[in-house]
Amino acid sequence: MSHPGGRGLPPATSSDASRARWNRRWAEERAGASTAPSECLVAELEGVSPGFALDLACGAGRNAVWLARRGWQVTAVDFSPAALAMARALASEAAVTVDWIEADVVAWSPPSRGYDLVCVLYLQLPALERRTALARAAAAVRPGATLLVLGHDRLNLTEGWAGPTQADVLFTPDDVVAEIDGLEVIKAARVRRAMAEAPPGRDAIDALVRARRPDSG
Repeated sequence: MSHPGGRGLPPATSSDASRARWNRRWAEERAGASTAPSECLVAELEGVSPGFALDLACGAGRNAVWLARRGWQVTAVDFSPAALAMARALASEAAVTVDWIEADVVAWSPPSRGYDLVCVLYLQLPALERRTALARAAAAVRPGATLLVLGHDRLNLTEGWAGPTQADVLFTPDDVVAEIDGLEVIKAARVRRAMAEAPPGRDAIDALVRARRPDSG
């Protein structure tokens, strides 16, 4: 199994204003963000043997570092240098190696069919940009390998808790399924995530899709 690599990158195309906004968020209100991995990621990968993983929009690296600690060879991509600085510090503390790449996941093209696992967790973008990012994510999945997409569901805006308040960056499992051509859908569901600060009876509502590329695909 060859390493897919991650060099020869095109420049990121997100606006300077957007990048600056996310840098401020990571430096300010997200400076103390949890370093624990997504519980959904942990559950979905139970029993899965490690290989080459790609974490798109990795943020401060909590999921990429968790994967690396479990033997995955991880490439992680985010367009915020502030987030990546936090991610590198987390990896150093955990004594693991991750290939961190500063790039916009809407503009960056990963190696075709290069990974055993591609994760797209909480990448909340307008529909057109999301379709582009998910199409490239799906193309990076090797035959027999897994794509895992998780994000704030559209229903979360009215029935859930926390998360983005802009409806145009929310999506449903059906949206994701329609945007990952060539993959077999294993699971497509709304999942609820308990949050300590939520009022009784209110959970965060996420959209989860797990898919695989057929072995002959």
